[in-house]
Amino acid sequence: MPDHVPMSNRLAEETSPYLLQHKDNPVDWHPWGPEALAEARERQVPVLLSVGYAACHWCHVMERESFEDETTAAYMNEHFVPVKVDREERPDIDSIYMEAVQSITGQGGWPLTAFLDPQGVPFHGGTYFPPDTSRGMPSFMMVMEAVTKAWDEKRDEILAQSESVRSRLGAVSLIGAPEGDLDPDLPGERAKNLAEQTDGKLGGFGPAPKFPPASALDFMLGQGEVEAAEITLDRMAAGGMFDQLAGGFARYSVDERWLVPHFEKMLYDNALLARTYLRAWQVTERDRYRWVAQKTLDWAMSEMLDPAGGFYASLDADSEGIEGLFYTWTPAEIEAALGEDASTAIDAFGVTESGQLEGRSVLHLPAGLPPDEIDQGLEELSDRLLAARAGRVRPALDDKVLSSWNSLMISALSEAGAVLGRPDYLEAAQRCADFIWNGMRGPQGNLLRTWRHGEARLNAYLEDHAFLLEALLDLYQANFDPMTFDRARAVAENMIDRFSDPARGGFFTTSHDHEDLIARRKDVGDHPIPAASSSAALGLLRLSALTGESAYRRKAEEVLKLLAPATGRQPAAFGHLLQALAFYHYPGAELAIVWPEGRDAETADANAGAAGAAALVTEARRRYRPNLVIAGGPEGSTTPPLMRERMSLDGKPAAYLCRSFTCRAPTNDPAKLGKELDALDQ
Repeated sequence: MPDHVPMSNRLAEETSPYLLQHKDNPVDWHPWGPEALAEARERQVPVLLSVGYAACHWCHVMERESFEDETTAAYMNEHFVPVKVDREERPDIDSIYMEAVQSITGQGGWPLTAFLDPQGVPFHGGTYFPPDTSRGMPSFMMVMEAVTKAWDEKRDEILAQSESVRSRLGAVSLIGAPEGDLDPDLPGERAKNLAEQTDGKLGGFGPAPKFPPASALDFMLGQGEVEAAEITLDRMAAGGMFDQLAGGFARYSVDERWLVPHFEKMLYDNALLARTYLRAWQVTERDRYRWVAQKTLDWAMSEMLDPAGGFYASLDADSEGIEGLFYTWTPAEIEAALGEDASTAIDAFGVTESGQLEGRSVLHLPAGLPPDEIDQGLEELSDRLLAARAGRVRPALDDKVLSSWNSLMISALSEAGAVLGRPDYLEAAQRCADFIWNGMRGPQGNLLRTWRHGEARLNAYLEDHAFLLEALLDLYQANFDPMTFDRARAVAENMIDRFSDPARGGFFTTSHDHEDLIARRKDVGDHPIPAASSSAALGLLRLSALTGESAYRRKAEEVLKLLAPATGRQPAAFGHLLQALAFYHYPGAELAIVWPEGRDAETADANAGAAGAAALVTEARRRYRPNLVIAGGPEGSTTPPLMRERMSLDGKPAAYLCRSFTCRAPTNDPAKLGKELDALDQ
């Protein structure tokens, strides 16, 4: 035990903003690693594992109350080896010990507090613990004292349970796929289940807290359950969870009406939701959905983009130590910002004297979003309020770059840039993809998890590879750059080589060369972000459709057979997997668009050719077609294989509509192509 309080602990050498927040605590924190476990074995004391993330409100609270307290820190240092983990950097650690705590307490959340034996096996835990008993909970000190007593008096019993605990935490990886074929009716049945389970008045699934179900909504839109999806889309966009001034969504709503959010803004939510609203616009042609999608992406481009090309992880919920202070308003503050126009904004945004959050109001649209068009007058008032808000103390920014979350943003920007004709989105998507490819890979070319201030580190996970595979395919279908496709294929091969389970099928969350943990797991559940397994399956199915290679389809099928049975219990938790199942059973089409070779932009004839190709591509993207893959390039292209032996038609760009590489006669008429595509959607 240290005989003094360290000026800074071992976290000072880390790059995670969350870990660096704790570097000056009097707690002698260790980062996760073999050194911490070795010290626990040497001292024969438990590990006190604390897991959180930079934007976590209750993580900040527990730090102020306990980790900055000298007495509490001294007890932690004497009786435990304290270890601090950023869950966003280390989802493998977080998932193992979150499951353990949920099995112990019946609930989970952050900060996660777990007590481990010196081998890393958990034997007790919880989430947030207060400094005293005034909230009807045991104090943090009481919990630590009880754990210390149990360790001293019942150590043999605790250690005897370790093997059964290890087995339980690794149980999902031991499940094999059931015999038989996948049920082709399952996607349609699950879509109906989701529509029936939707709250018909307030949207979403189930009671508060409500998290945005982006993947489930995407699946519902693709399966034609549009009305049910719209209820949720409208309520989320009109509620306080959506930042009515700057755009972008908070992480979740604490109430069933989507009114009062947990104010942290995460990159992944906004990437997923921007794409969902874009797709809703394609399906319904309601401009409000396009507006929400663009406003969300514009916010990300404005506030979350690193000059190097990557996107930051999150914005904090707190400012000046108060959750939501930056985003909420009183009538007096509205009047100070808008003068005689204040009453219009006060009414439109539901601002009251009492407010919904300690006397302050969360801006929302009580009347709902306008049915056909956005109110331009309200937009002007919003801009003025946004300018006034800019003078406030901003929430803290977690400026690390995560490869998986950035891949989700590449997908959103690629799809929106192509569909909406926004070259700035496409440029940002390409820069981000180049940033990951050139700046977030190790010496052997292996993908890394996190980057900050020029330094990339930590072995990447399945989700990093799977999300990047999907992102590069989305980017390829937006720009038809063969190098982007080659990168996607390389990621797929690396993923299959390093994460596959040859015994039971599917993929492990960690690679074969990852550090040994007490359990090796498989990722399931698409909420709030797609599971890595689901993303891997859908990415490989799309890759198979573009290449004609059945090996990719067989690897995806392994995942689907393993996880399809689970969709019946809680379909809202498997939205991305259900999209993969729908793609597997009902492949929509492969579309190859080819234009004459050798044309360049300096001749009128070349411009005509480019315009012809653009018209065909625009028609293909007019509607949301989740099971359509698109390839494009000049005559002679061989990447991807779908482009091989495609010729222009009468010297003009041509579209080849195919299924399983069996193609119809080519056409250069966008209207005809549209009819053929619409017929496939029936």
